[in-house]
Amino acid sequence: MASSYLASYTASASFTSPASSPDRLVFASSSQASVRAPSLYHIKSFDGLKASSRFAAEKCYFQGQSLGPLRAGGAPSMRLQNGVMGQARASTFKVAVLGAAGGIGQPLSLLIKMSPLVSQISLYDIANVNGLVADLSHCNTPAQVVGFTGPDELPDSLKGVDVVVIPAGVPRKPGMTRDDLFNINAGIVKTLIEAVADNCPGAFIHIISNPVNSMVPIAAEVLKQKGVYDRTKLFGVSTLDVVRANTFVAQKKNLRLIDVDVPVIGGHAGITILPLLSKAKPRCEFTQEEIEELTVRIQNAGTEVVEAKAGTGSATLSMAYAAARFLESSLRALDGDTDVFECTYIQSDLTELPFFASRVKLGKQGVEAVIEAELQGLTEYEQAALEALKPELKASIDKGVAFANKQAVPVTV
Repeated sequence: MASSYLASYTASASFTSPASSPDRLVFASSSQASVRAPSLYHIKSFDGLKASSRFAAEKCYFQGQSLGPLRAGGAPSMRLQNGVMGQARASTFKVAVLGAAGGIGQPLSLLIKMSPLVSQISLYDIANVNGLVADLSHCNTPAQVVGFTGPDELPDSLKGVDVVVIPAGVPRKPGMTRDDLFNINAGIVKTLIEAVADNCPGAFIHIISNPVNSMVPIAAEVLKQKGVYDRTKLFGVSTLDVVRANTFVAQKKNLRLIDVDVPVIGGHAGITILPLLSKAKPRCEFTQEEIEELTVRIQNAGTEVVEAKAGTGSATLSMAYAAARFLESSLRALDGDTDVFECTYIQSDLTELPFFASRVKLGKQGVEAVIEAELQGLTEYEQAALEALKPELKASIDKGVAFANKQAVPVTV
């Protein structure tokens, strides 16, 4: 990955960063370099599983060299070829879903089956995989579906995989906090990550299992112990917070969802979820009451679903949708798309916390840059909320690191 890269990022066609305070990208390379450059292009909106884009300039610069006109953003099935829009190359990416038979895993697997960028889906779980494979295999999309059941077949499910998605674990139930899930899910995630390290150490890893704030540090520690840790390829999927923020803001302000983009930073539980409503696009005016109401609803949206389902489940469908969106973004980046931005929970130097969710630029090698600009110019309310979330997020991170570094009894996954 290059030590210096392109210019600054903006989140709306109507937004232009002032010359006196250009946006900055913080890079994920070990040098921790950052650059200042004129604004290049605008991320207009998120459309379904893809962030649709519009460029505001003809050039970007890679190590001082002009890349020429940039192609317009489009659906994943379209590419600019010799100046003419055409079909993308054949599907080439293999995806493994660990925990495929669960409440999130099943709808997520269906959405993955629909992606034109997927050639094979490896579905793994400890039971009930054969029926899922038979059912999905009848869908007339190109991706091949292969099933794997039980620990003995786990290694084979990961061979040659480009992206591993992990929704495995128990779901939230009424009265449960994400921390209540920790003791069960931590052991499951640790065992699965050990298998990933042994069988596909170069794959992108998407962690959905809760509590994400602790599961990602566990995964990082396990990968370090195995000698294969790459901070740019490990992601906590916090996309659902963005999906909810966009939905709730659009409803509140009577906006078209396709036009709404609200960055969400911090973590993926309770008060660690911080929607930056002051950075919402299109720019909206919120009363203080609306800000507090929306913030609390976004933070507690998972509980809203758990209570509405009255003990029968948690936010499985919306989580599957959000995970599919983030996967599609990762696949587009792997496929060479150069305008892929998503919020995600990663090892980060953006704050004093070792892990933090923020908007990042994705590329073929994973995280290429962290968007620092969105943490600048926060409102007094947002700055206070940012400081308030740090102790809880740090405690969750420390808990995960401690778990990963103690001797544990193997868990059947």
